[in-house]
Amino acid sequence: MGLARSWLYAPGHRPDLVRKALEGPADAVVVDLEDAVPPAQKEQARDAVVAICDTAADRVWVRINASGTKWADGDAAALSGSPPAGVRVPKAEDPATVAALAERTGLPLQLLIESARGLRRVFELAECHPLVAGVSPGEADLAADLRIRDRRELAWARARIVTANRAAGLPSPVASVWTDLSDTAGLAEDSAALRDAGFFGRSVIHPSQIAPVHRAFTPDRDEVQRARALLDALDVAGDSSTWVDDRGRFVDPAVVAGARWVAELADTLRDLPDDHDEPAGARPGRSNP
Repeated sequence: MGLARSWLYAPGHRPDLVRKALEGPADAVVVDLEDAVPPAQKEQARDAVVAICDTAADRVWVRINASGTKWADGDAAALSGSPPAGVRVPKAEDPATVAALAERTGLPLQLLIESARGLRRVFELAECHPLVAGVSPGEADLAADLRIRDRRELAWARARIVTANRAAGLPSPVASVWTDLSDTAGLAEDSAALRDAGFFGRSVIHPSQIAPVHRAFTPDRDEVQRARALLDALDVAGDSSTWVDDRGRFVDPAVVAGARWVAELADTLRDLPDDHDEPAGARPGRSNP
């Protein structure tokens, strides 16, 4: 699937909404069997997800019900027979349980940290099985469990999750949802700040959130040009590990790594629109290696 900037949730018991999501511009679609599905419709949703995975598995991830619920085993069994691109695992807390799920399904797992217990063991979770594809925060539940009222106070938890991913050799984590559908400007600013903080991509709950999220996580033209100019300057610098470029900027291997990430990201996405200047809310000159 490559790098996904947007992960659009769609309720599993509403195949009509799942189809609309798949027809839209989201980079990935997360069909939800957990919070979005009423208990009485869990079985119906699971059957619908199996049918969807049989026809559009390459873009579909499935958020299953949490371990310990009466639906968890059935979810795992169903997806083993009709595999999606991967599985989102809510309320991940126990590395042994995650490893057992990976062995059972044989699918990439994206773990959601939604409790103090999960946050405490996030480094173990990130390395508990080769099929763990990433670890991301589920901030509504995490804030509730930590009794945090202002999500800005989750900065330490976010940094811990970013560090756990990178220490395990995993991609940057996916940012949690922005729940205020009326505040597009806030979504754009917050997404740009999260990119600066080490996240890449964001879960979204409505198609209207996709465009601002894509802008925030797509390097703009000037950023890409700066990165490529710096990489071109490597030929001039030769074997020097540090130098000052023609614009007076000190350059070392860490700066080069950041530029290489931006250039590779642009090559992968290849969809910079003509009117795309600076990502909304971004701070000029910042990039996320």
